[in-house]
Amino acid sequence: MKKNVNIDIPVVMSYLPAVREIRRKNRFGHSCPNICRIKLAPIVFSIVGLLLSGHGKASALDQSGQSILPFLENGNYFEANAFAVDASISGVVHDRPNLARENQSRDTGDIGQNVQFYTAALKLQLTDQFSFGILYDQPFAAKTAYPLRPNNSYSDNDVSHEGTSVNIESQDLSFILGYSPFTNFQIYGGPVYQEVRGKASLRGMAYTEAFNGYDVHFKEKGELGWLAGASYQMPEIALKAAVTYRSKIKYNFQADENIFGEPLQYVEPAKTKIETPQSVNIDFQTGVAEATVAYMNLRWVNWKDFNIRPTQYNALTASILDELTGGAYKEGVDLDSYQKDQYTAIIGVGHQLTEKWGVATDVGWDSGTGNPASTIGPMKGSWSLGVGAQFNPAPNYFIAAGVKYYWLGDAKGEDGAYYLPIDGIKEIAEQSEFKNNHAIAYGLKIGYRF
Repeated sequence: MKKNVNIDIPVVMSYLPAVREIRRKNRFGHSCPNICRIKLAPIVFSIVGLLLSGHGKASALDQSGQSILPFLENGNYFEANAFAVDASISGVVHDRPNLARENQSRDTGDIGQNVQFYTAALKLQLTDQFSFGILYDQPFAAKTAYPLRPNNSYSDNDVSHEGTSVNIESQDLSFILGYSPFTNFQIYGGPVYQEVRGKASLRGMAYTEAFNGYDVHFKEKGELGWLAGASYQMPEIALKAAVTYRSKIKYNFQADENIFGEPLQYVEPAKTKIETPQSVNIDFQTGVAEATVAYMNLRWVNWKDFNIRPTQYNALTASILDELTGGAYKEGVDLDSYQKDQYTAIIGVGHQLTEKWGVATDVGWDSGTGNPASTIGPMKGSWSLGVGAQFNPAPNYFIAAGVKYYWLGDAKGEDGAYYLPIDGIKEIAEQSEFKNNHAIAYGLKIGYRF
C-alpha cells in the first residue's frame, strides 16, 4: 500500500503588518532603486502564506507541507486554516487472467477520496530578541479506496464486498523558540510532538489468495521529534528568507493484523518500526515592484528511507517468496515504501490591489517518489496552478481563500514486489496504468494581529 496523492494547496497569506513607504535611501545614504519604494500591506503576504501552507495533493503521504511561515510574521499573530481536496484518480488493469475476471471491464473506477485537513498557529513576540510560537498541522496522510468492480481486481465481490483501501492520519504540535542575536537575523528551534494512526485493507485478485482479505490497524501513538532553522529579513524591500529542518520521528507500533477478521499470527507478535521522514523547507520572498512581491518555496522530504512492514505480513510474504524462488529470496515485502525522495518547488507573485484587497498566483512542481508507483497511490508527481485572494476588513485581521488545480503525473501501478532483486519480477509486479488524472484543492484562512 504505497503512495497516496496529497496536494500542495494554494491560499494566499499574510502581507506586511502595516502599509509603509520604503526608504528612498539605503544604509549608506545613496539613492535607492525602484524596489526600495515598494508599498505593501498585510494583505499580500497573508495570501502568499496560504498558497504555500498546504500540500494537499503531494507525493507519498505528504499533506500540509509543514510550513514555518506563520512563525515569521511580525509582532503577535494568530491564524487558522481549513483545506479540502477533491481528487479524481482512475486507471486500467492489465489484461491478465490473474488480475481480472474474464469478459469484464478492466477499469479500476475512481479511487480518489475527498479529504479535509486543518492547520493553526500562534506567534508571540516576547521581547525584541525573543519570540515563541505554537504550530498545529496535519503533515502526513493518505486516503484512497477502490470501489467494487465486477473485474474483482482490487475489490472482493465474494466475501467482504469491500475494495482495497488505506486511511492514514497524523497531527503535529511544534513548540518554537526564536532568538535574534542581531537585527533582522533569527535562529529558532524546538520540540515537535507528533501522533500517527492508520489502517489498510487489501482486497481482490491483484493481491493473490494469501492476502485478499488482509487488514492492518495501527492504533494512534505519539512520539517526539525536533525542528531547527534560521531566518533573515529586510523589511525595507519586503524580503524574508528561511531554512527549516525537521527531524525524522521514530515509532514502534503494535499492529493488529487479520485476514477477513480472523487474527493473523504466522510468527510471534512483534512491534512494527516506522519512521516519519526528515525534511527541509526553504522559503523566500521579496518585493519586486510597487505593491508586488515574488515568493518561492522549495521542499525536500526523505521518503526513500521510509517503509512499513508489519510483522505478520513480513513473515508471510517472506515464506511465499522463499518457496516461489526456491530459496533464492527469503525476505519479505514492504506494505508501503517509496523508491525516491520527494522534491517540490513553488514560485508565485502576490499583488496588493487596494488597501483592503490582494491577490496571488503560483505554479508548483512535485517530483514524485518513483515510477512504477504503489496501486494505493498511483501517481508520479504533479504540476499545479493556484490562485488566491485576501480581504482585510480592518488593519489587524483578514480572510483569505484560494484554489489550486493539480495535473497528476501518469504512473504504472505495482504490487510492492517490483523492486525486489528477483529475475522476471518486474513484469509480474506491474498491474495497471493510471493516466490523465487530476485533483482540486481549496483553502480558507483567517488571521489576526494583536
